[in-house]
Amino acid sequence: MQKLVFFIFSIVLVFSFKNDKPAYIIYNSKGKKVSFFKMKKELKNKELIFFGEIHNNPIAHWLQLELTQELGKSKDLILGAEMFESDNQKGLNLYLNDSIDSKGLDTVVRLWSNYKTDYKPLVDYAKRNKLPFIATNIPRRFASMVYKKGGFEVLDSLSADEKLWVAPLPFPFDSEIPGYKAMLNMFPGHGGPEIVKAQASKDATMAHFILQNIESNHIFLHYNGSYHSNNYEGILWYVKQQNPKIKCGTISTVIQEDVGKIDKENIGLADFIIVVDKDMTTTY
Repeated sequence: MQKLVFFIFSIVLVFSFKNDKPAYIIYNSKGKKVSFFKMKKELKNKELIFFGEIHNNPIAHWLQLELTQELGKSKDLILGAEMFESDNQKGLNLYLNDSIDSKGLDTVVRLWSNYKTDYKPLVDYAKRNKLPFIATNIPRRFASMVYKKGGFEVLDSLSADEKLWVAPLPFPFDSEIPGYKAMLNMFPGHGGPEIVKAQASKDATMAHFILQNIESNHIFLHYNGSYHSNNYEGILWYVKQQNPKIKCGTISTVIQEDVGKIDKENIGLADFIIVVDKDMTTTY
C-alpha cells in the first residue's frame, strides 16, 4: 500500500512540474538545464565573474543579489558595475563607509533611474559587509565624445586628471570582433564606426578598473549589460589582452517566448544563460 501511495505521489509531482510555468530557466553553455546552485558551485572557483543582465529585467537583478549573497558565504568578494562611472568612485566610497546617506549619494553620484529597485540592494550588501564596490565605467560624457567627435583621438584632449578615469591611452581596438561588427550592422547610418569605438571605450575602461582592483583569493563579481560580455567578448576581450590566464566565468540574460528550451542563437552566449519569459514585468 505504501509503495502504491508513493507511486501515485510521484506521478502527481512529475505531472505538476511538467505543467508548471516557470518565469526563468538557467542553461549552461551547451544548452543543458542547470540549477542555480549548480551554477554557483561552478562559478565559485573563478577569479572574475561577469553577470550580464538586461537592465530592466527583475529576474536578472534578483539573481544578481542571490548569487552575490551565496558566493559571499564562502568567498571574499569585490563587487563592481557598469552602472557606476569611474569619476564617481569617491562619492560611492563615502556612502560605503557611512560618511553620507542615500540622499547624499544621490547628490554626488550619477545614479541610474532604476538604482533604488535594481542596484541599491547590491550596493547596500557591499556596505553591510564592508566590501569594495568599484565604479568601473568610463564617464558617459567621454564615451559620448568618442561617438560624436571622431573616435579615440578625442580622448587625448582630456586633462591628466581626467585621463585617470579612462583606460590608459592608447588602448587596443579590433573592429573585427563579431560583437562590434554586429553592433555596426544594427545601427546603420548612426555614427558609423564611432558608435562601436564608444562601446569599446566602455569595455576597455571597465576591464582596466577590474584588473586594477582585483585581488588574489577573491572573486571579483561584475554587473554589466549582457552585450558587454556575451560570447566572451567586450570587457572580457580587453581583460584577456592583459591577463590571458585569469579564470573568468560569464552569465548572460536573454528573453524568449518559451523558456522550456533554449533558442539556438542563445546557446554558447556565456557559461550560463538565464532564459526569462518574454512576458515578465520590467522595472522601467
